[in-house]
Parts: sequence; structure tokens; C-alpha cells
Amino acid sequence: MKRRDILKSLSILPFAGGIAGTIVPSESAIAAPPGVTRDLFKELGLRTFINAAGNYTSMTASLMPPEVMDAINQSSKEFVMLEEVQDRVGEKIAALCHAEAAFVTAGCWSAIVLGMAGVLTGKDPKKVAALPKLEGTGMKSEVVIQKSHINGYDHALTNTGVTIISIETVEEAEAAINDKTAMLWFLNREAPAGKIQHQQWIDLAKKHQLPTMIDMAADVPPVENLWRYNDMGFDLVCISGGKAVCGPQSTGILMGKKELIAAARLSAPPGGGNIGRGMKVNKAEIIAMYVALDSYIKRDHKKEWKIWEDRVAVINNAIKNIAGVTTEIIIPPVANHNPSLLISWDPQKVKLTRDGMGEKLRKGNPSIETIAWEIENSIRITVFMLKPGQEKIVATRIKEELANASA
Repeated sequence: MKRRDILKSLSILPFAGGIAGTIVPSESAIAAPPGVTRDLFKELGLRTFINAAGNYTSMTASLMPPEVMDAINQSSKEFVMLEEVQDRVGEKIAALCHAEAAFVTAGCWSAIVLGMAGVLTGKDPKKVAALPKLEGTGMKSEVVIQKSHINGYDHALTNTGVTIISIETVEEAEAAINDKTAMLWFLNREAPAGKIQHQQWIDLAKKHQLPTMIDMAADVPPVENLWRYNDMGFDLVCISGGKAVCGPQSTGILMGKKELIAAARLSAPPGGGNIGRGMKVNKAEIIAMYVALDSYIKRDHKKEWKIWEDRVAVINNAIKNIAGVTTEIIIPPVANHNPSLLISWDPQKVKLTRDGMGEKLRKGNPSIETIAWEIENSIRITVFMLKPGQEKIVATRIKEELANASA
């Protein structure tokens, strides 16, 4: 059962009483008695877990706060024109993020595809209809990317038909740029690994009168990143909606220069005959994304960071004195930038493998998901997806398993 199927089931609940008699429910889907909340996860046999790993797509990203759920419920009750929703929400998001224009997409991947499409086609409807076939259309066909930034997400660009040109230095980039070059693309998560940093990348593109796009999918916090790259001069900025911002998981944002955003929308729903027709975002998700973004910006981020540090301390204090166990607080420099705890152990003193630890936590009660660290005999814990008090449960369970495996 996919997540969208669960949400589909949830979306029909308010109307169940009003349509009784018109639908014959299956035995497993009989409505709960009045006043009793229906447990759909139990009904569907789905495992829920304490998320001490992070806002990964496979783990259904983040949880939406009450104000976002209220926006979904409220906006589901009226009809509106989808383009008008994108217009008004786009204006609000653009103002919040210092962009000329913006719109809500079906995730960050969709933002990359549609942004690339807009760069290629401009506002020419014939070119929009031709994608991803570029030959003979007059459209450019190459995108320059630093080698260290090529790790899979560039496939979103090639969905439009372009070819990736890999470079490492400014000199190589200068040599690679030609009359086929459509854009320079930057993966923010890999910025520390690249030889060309943000401003130099922008300056290079401006020198050759080419647009730039930055993928900063999971790169808040800090909150300032929401407008940092627009202020810096990137022409297009792509972000996930369901990560730390806590909007609907299936949303993203494409923002940037007005003309490029307008061109990108020609390849997006509700229009047909284009490569983005299947990248639908409904009105409730679009509006909820705006509410989530507005709410996220207004948070007390210093207070939130202190809460995360305190949660890490609870787990660290519970296990750091176990013989053979070492701990280290890690803050990733870019993506998922928040305090996390690396827990390692001496296999001679703690007879437990990394995967074994993960499995015991996963199969325990309650189930807990952690990060299988790249170093053997280590796991990493993040706390920013935990509900209040769950850090104590995580601390107790990890301590139990380490103690049980101690020689």
C-alpha cells in the first residue's frame, strides 16, 4: 500500500456518514462507530515507528503540523481554478523567499524537471510539446555540472532530453561551454566537495549569459537558505516541501526569475501535451505548502535547535559510559543540517553488528528506525523528526541493546 493510497483513504472519511447507503464497504473498511477514530494503520496492517533516522522519502519524510493539516482540510471543501491557486500561492511564496516568482511542484525532482523545461522551451508552445525530443527543434541540449555534483539527481534534468557535461574546474567549464549549452546546474548538498563554489558558479554563467539552477532539496535549516540563493543570484532554485519545512511530502517549490517560472509552468499541470502532465499537485497540497512555509519561517529556530541539542544529550548521556561505546555529535554541513549522534562500539566488547542493531531496534516495541552509518559497528541518530519525549524511548532501547550485547 503506497502512501498516496493511505491519504486517499483518509480524505474520504469526513464524507462517510453522508454517503451511507450509496457505497457498499468491504468487511475490512466498515466505518467506525460515531465518536471512535478509525485506526487506518492497524486496519491496513502497517508498521509505524519512531523516526530517529531523518526525513527520508522512503520513511514518508516529515509529519505535517496541525496548521498544515487544517489548510488541507479547509481547502478540500471548495472548488477553485488550479491555475489561480498556483498564481496566488506563488506570489506569496515568492515574497517570502525573495524570488521574482514561484510555484508548487510535485516534489523537488519535479521542480528540477520543470525548471529545466522552462529554460529549454521559453514560452514557445511548439517546443513545449516537443520535449524531450530536442533534435531539430532549435533548443539547446547540454547542461554543465561539476563531477562531484553528479550523483543521481541529475537524472531529473535528462528527463527533458538534455545531455550532462561533466567538469571539475573553471578552466574545464570554460572549455565545455558552447552554443549547445543551456544551463549550469549546482547541487547544493555537494558544494563542499566541488572545486567551484556558489558565487564563482554564478559569475561563470553570467559571463556566458547562461541561466543557473540550484537544487537545495533538504538544505534547511538554516531558514535563511530559503532566500539565500535567490539573493545570491541563482536564476532557479528548487526545494523539497516535505522535509524540514514539514509541508505535504509530495510537494516541492520552483522559484526564481519571473520569465523562467512562467515558461516552466507551460510544461506543468493542468496543461496537457507536455512532459510534466503527470506531475500533479492538488489545490489542498499547494495551499498547505504555502502555510507550511509561512509557519516554518515564523518558528523560533534558536529554540528549536536547543530542543534538538537537549534530545541528543538525553540519548548521549544514557549510553556514553557503556564499556566499549563511543559517541560523537555530528552536524552535517549542508543537507539535513541539525545535531545528530554517532554511536560506535568496539566489536570485541559489544557483540553486535551495525545491521544487527538496526534490526533489533526495528523489530522492537516500539519500532525505531535509525541510520545505518557507513562505518561498521556504528549507527547515527537524528532527533529532529522525534515527537516530544521519544528521545527517552530511543535512549532506553539503544542502551538495552548495547548492554545485552556487551561481553
